[in-house]
Amino acid sequence: MPKPKGVLLMAYGTPRNLSEVAAYYRDIRGGRDPSPEEVNELTERYRMVGGKTPLLEITLSVANLLEERLNWESSATPWRVYVGMKHWHPYISEAIDSIVADGVDELVALPLAPHYSKMSIAGYEEMVVRNLEKVASPPATRFIESWHANPRFIELIAQRIRDGMGNCSAEPADVEVVFTAHSLPARILDYGDPYPQELMESATVVARAAGVESWRFAYQSAGKTVTPWLGPDILDSIEEISREGKKNILVVPFGFVCNHLEILSDIDIEALEAATALGVNLARIAMPNDSSEFIETLFDLITVGAGARIVDL
Repeated sequence: MPKPKGVLLMAYGTPRNLSEVAAYYRDIRGGRDPSPEEVNELTERYRMVGGKTPLLEITLSVANLLEERLNWESSATPWRVYVGMKHWHPYISEAIDSIVADGVDELVALPLAPHYSKMSIAGYEEMVVRNLEKVASPPATRFIESWHANPRFIELIAQRIRDGMGNCSAEPADVEVVFTAHSLPARILDYGDPYPQELMESATVVARAAGVESWRFAYQSAGKTVTPWLGPDILDSIEEISREGKKNILVVPFGFVCNHLEILSDIDIEALEAATALGVNLARIAMPNDSSEFIETLFDLITVGAGARIVDL
């Protein structure tokens, strides 16, 4: 029987219940203890969305569906799809242990975030490399660093925008589209990080594909530190849109692929409350989650690599 090919899907991670929040926070901080106030604040955010997010469940579902899709297409060589989290269980290291134990000799490592930054995606890459270096005979590994230009991903988000426009009570011409992605510390600009450029290029292409004429870009979910983060922040953009006399916003968080804290809390609660207070109607697109369109996007990335930047590790 031929050795299986493997796919490692990677995401940030999430606590599975409120009792894990403090340890999860400590992991994010590289082992340093957060203050009790910081733990309480993060715990409250998770409590407001039901005690946990569906990030892990959705990612596991994506892995199962993708494995079925890959094996349906290829009967000769079996495919196995694994899930590894950057900051919580199952860790990337745990997934690689399983990959090695299963005898995988070809591996595709794919972070479930479309846009590249040295501060985010490079961290996943370093974890994969560090764990593969411990293996006597590691699998030949391709790492997909960036995939926002994949045609299927572009059309997926464009269709989500068209659907979102159709669900709005206002005419499309009266809806301001706001693309968002996770903010990062502004110091990434000092070393020419490609993240802001990739985001603007990506938003431009998607807006064109969706037929959107009036749109802007904003960052969300910035950390609360004394050092500045990339902006404008979505809350500032909502205020700006209100001052312009516009009353309808469609948020397109295309820097994310599923419902998790940055979607359920930062947009569905915080941004919605800010918009409502200003008399602005705010909605967002449906996230890709484990939809068939997203599975086809990942299938295309793994088998074709269209619109992706891929490196051999």
